[in-house]
Amino acid sequence: MASSLVSRIEAPASLNSFRPEERRATLHALLAQDGAPPPPNAIANMHCHTFFSYNAYGMSPSALAWMARTQQIGLLGIVDFDVLDAVDEFLDATDAAGIRGSAGIEVRTFLPEFATREMNSPGEPGVLYHMAIGFTTTRVSPAAQLILDELRAQSAERNRAMIDRLNRYLAIVQVDYDADVLPLTPGGNATERHMVVAYIQAATAQVNDPAGFWAAAFGMGKEAVVEAMADSPGFQNLLRNKLMKQGGPGYVKPGYGTFPPGDKINELALACRAIPCAAWLDGQSTGEQAMDELLALLVGKGAAALNIVPDRNWNLANPEQKALKLGKLYDVCELAATFDLPLNVGTELNSFGQKLVDTFAAPELAPVQQAFVDGAYFVYGHTVLERHKQLGFQSEWAQNQLPERRVRNAFFTEAGKRIAPGAAGIRQLAAITADYSPGDLLKALK
Repeated sequence: MASSLVSRIEAPASLNSFRPEERRATLHALLAQDGAPPPPNAIANMHCHTFFSYNAYGMSPSALAWMARTQQIGLLGIVDFDVLDAVDEFLDATDAAGIRGSAGIEVRTFLPEFATREMNSPGEPGVLYHMAIGFTTTRVSPAAQLILDELRAQSAERNRAMIDRLNRYLAIVQVDYDADVLPLTPGGNATERHMVVAYIQAATAQVNDPAGFWAAAFGMGKEAVVEAMADSPGFQNLLRNKLMKQGGPGYVKPGYGTFPPGDKINELALACRAIPCAAWLDGQSTGEQAMDELLALLVGKGAAALNIVPDRNWNLANPEQKALKLGKLYDVCELAATFDLPLNVGTELNSFGQKLVDTFAAPELAPVQQAFVDGAYFVYGHTVLERHKQLGFQSEWAQNQLPERRVRNAFFTEAGKRIAPGAAGIRQLAAITADYSPGDLLKALK
């Protein structure tokens, strides 16, 4: 069974090299030495960030695939911010490692219909984390690449503007975006979390008393800052909240020109025959308290799945908070079923201490566990059929043969269970063509 924390995973540093050929060689050397591992379990983390956006442990796509193999995680998905840079490497690596894999993208968007309400981005009315899942390659069409280029450019523009504002505010600590931030990422796709790391490094190098400097910058007592700095992940979150989020000197109120519209992400997904995916936080914001209204809007715009991070909604020490959030988790899962939305669940790995995979066996998750597992098989079923046979969820074949979305969801879920990962799955699919009916296809996979 999977370890609970990433810190327990040991792998050569070369598996997280910024050189792709070194990562590939390391992974295949590890696999060659590994022999026949125990079969993976029906547990899933479908929302891992790689180091192409931000992974708190610097894990590459190949490192994540190796982690899943060593921890017997049967289904693993990546979701990077703003880019598809990791897709080919990750799907090849999960194939080689014998893991059912999927790949997606996550983007901060602006939803004008909810411009005055917070949703899944705390403290940011109108800002919506929106996703698409089930991509099959990094090498996309020119139309899709144009959207990706726009996303990357808009993100970089926001980042550079934030660096300028923070440099003016902090005065004696300065960060150069090109020299200090971009080298922290292998593909030039920096996030707020990279900028946080760069400012912490800069303060350490540029001032004699970093704790005193940050105390003044945050408007806090020095002793409280010293205590916060003893917890590196907690301090990173503190800096981000104080300087970059609403009320901080780096923050700018979002609007039409600040973030792309969610429709742009849906357009990207359809251009790549992937699946637009809504995302839910915890049901407590003003927008998520109207989740039926919000989901109706997003489904109307094309969303066909729902992402959830379960651990933050049940694994809580405070019994009142736990009861409240667990109830909202059950409610949103029930609502997703009403809207025929498969669930994409995961623990992100973009902050220290997060689990490798949620505790699927926890009694609290028993009412929703099957929906979690089925959602993971659903996106894998789509991914493998689209990648190797162009018969995925958005294909003309699927839409003609399975026009009712609930039935189509059930088909791809069952296909995901029957199709093995890697070479074995490709052999299963060898004779299948668009002449097959869904029923015949499933029979052929027995």
